[in-house]
Amino acid sequence: MTSAVRKLRAMTGVYYALMVEYRAEIVLWAVSTSLPLIMMGVWVQAGASGDFKLDATQMARYFIAVFLIRQLSVVWVIHDFEWQVVSGRLSPLLLQPIDPAWRFVLMHVGEQLSRLPIVLVLTALCFSLYPAALWGDAQTPGWWTPSLWQVVLAVVGCYCAFVLRFLMQYSFAMGAFWFERVAASHNLIFLPYLFLSGIVIPLEELPPWAFDVVMWTPFPYMVWFPATILADGEAPYVKGFAVIAVWVIVLWIVNRLLWRAGLKHYSAMGA
Repeated sequence: MTSAVRKLRAMTGVYYALMVEYRAEIVLWAVSTSLPLIMMGVWVQAGASGDFKLDATQMARYFIAVFLIRQLSVVWVIHDFEWQVVSGRLSPLLLQPIDPAWRFVLMHVGEQLSRLPIVLVLTALCFSLYPAALWGDAQTPGWWTPSLWQVVLAVVGCYCAFVLRFLMQYSFAMGAFWFERVAASHNLIFLPYLFLSGIVIPLEELPPWAFDVVMWTPFPYMVWFPATILADGEAPYVKGFAVIAVWVIVLWIVNRLLWRAGLKHYSAMGA
């Protein structure tokens, strides 16, 4: 095991212990991100009575998958980074031989591990409320048993979504070098994220022209893409991972440019 891997493993353990210490808050965070479960109830009724591309069981499976994907791709780095800059706590981190970005990433990983038991309990509750999502019904017969290949691709897509959203929010967080309340700017991307990522509405239900336009933005790949892989295995795999790669490269370049410019301004302020 290399020195870098040992350090990353040790830091992950530290942040996991920190998150477990605040386990009551983690429970509240997990519950606060249960919007897909609320939307599941709405869309299951719509799928049972309306003319939609997905039936009631497919709707339930999709929103359960959305809930799982969102739990593993929640990002809150903009709030923590703002606090680190405003309080001056970023300064000692800059003296250490590791990019502070890794600390923020590992904080998220530790938080994901700590909320995993809560996610499993909430998922079991979903299946108990709508058992047809697990074993099917007359319209969608058969158990919901994703293949190993689906699960692997869904996990890969989930963490690609996490990287994509992390880079987007971390780039906005760079504004903390110039503004004290940069977290408010998160609302500029939260609303498009909420409606275009598939959390509120399955993107299949959009008009074809709107669906084609939305698929070139980064938002569908933050939730809809991995959730669709897990729910039914039918997703634009090649286009999906290609668009993710392009957006990750673009956001990484933007982030590094803002980071260098921000550090110069931060040092000029006496940090």
